[in-house]
Amino acid sequence: MRIAPVLKGLLAALPLLLCASIAQASDFDIVVLGAAGGLDDGTLSAYLIRPEGSDKGVLCDAGTVLHGLKDAVKAGVFKTLSLKSATLTPEGEILHATIAAYLISHAHLDHIAGLVAISPDDTPKPIMALASVNAILAEHIFNWQIWPNMGDKGVKPRLSTYRYDDLTPEKPTPISGTSLQVQAYPLNHGGVESTAFLLTSSPDALLYLGDTGPDAPQHSDHLHRLWQAIVPLVRQKHLHAIMIECSYDNSISDSHLYGHLTPHWVEAELEDLQQIAGVSLKNLPVVITHVKPTLRRQQDPVLRIHEELEAGNTTGVHFIMAAQSLHLRL
Repeated sequence: MRIAPVLKGLLAALPLLLCASIAQASDFDIVVLGAAGGLDDGTLSAYLIRPEGSDKGVLCDAGTVLHGLKDAVKAGVFKTLSLKSATLTPEGEILHATIAAYLISHAHLDHIAGLVAISPDDTPKPIMALASVNAILAEHIFNWQIWPNMGDKGVKPRLSTYRYDDLTPEKPTPISGTSLQVQAYPLNHGGVESTAFLLTSSPDALLYLGDTGPDAPQHSDHLHRLWQAIVPLVRQKHLHAIMIECSYDNSISDSHLYGHLTPHWVEAELEDLQQIAGVSLKNLPVVITHVKPTLRRQQDPVLRIHEELEAGNTTGVHFIMAAQSLHLRL
């Protein structure tokens, strides 16, 4: 995604501002390997999330992996990691040793392309996802037709680099090699099953949502039920951030959302959460992901969506626009 120079400057300063304002309360370290919702194959959805101070974490979606790691290394955001390998590049060591598992929200290509591309040189680790998502990966991606079978299910021979770990909805599941556990909540992405991942490092939590449309136009209650599930964390101030998509600006009609959100619908869903929780969401960090780039000569979609979000910010949350190599401590 080509981001305007002014926005680049703001984003470059943002991590410092965040660290200065909330460093004492930070429990999650987030590095954006890819932020775009399509088109730009060098920065597709991928978010490396670690407990603060830990060298082990998970990659939430994997649209861009190696390119994102290289850019993040160049940006200097991994300076706190203990990188000691004499044989691997920094990005190779992070891939092998820091990424302990993949959490895949759904199997659309902009969320798995980097995982597929890097798989021949990856180390054994689990792909943690809803059963429907893992089934698609096993049957339609790692099947020796599209790509060698890097998994432990499906067409033989099975190279078993990846272990399919089917998540039971809402059940807390430890993530091996980390201090994190995850709960998966199904989402409705225009008729495709997507996932929200609630990551906890007791007692603190971070919520990452894959692609999702709003409840009302989809005649769904998936987001409402998700908000109900996290109410205790909101009330107890243990929810450190929400990462949620906003693919389009408000000019897109409900009939053309295709299972995505606009600023109007992000605001509506946050208002629903605030009403259910019965407490203010003011200053809660909300990281906006999956903005779709454009090839048209017009205002940068990231800038436009950010302006629309701020103009309608009735809950007083702190919106942060995801961008490649952005480093957050929340």
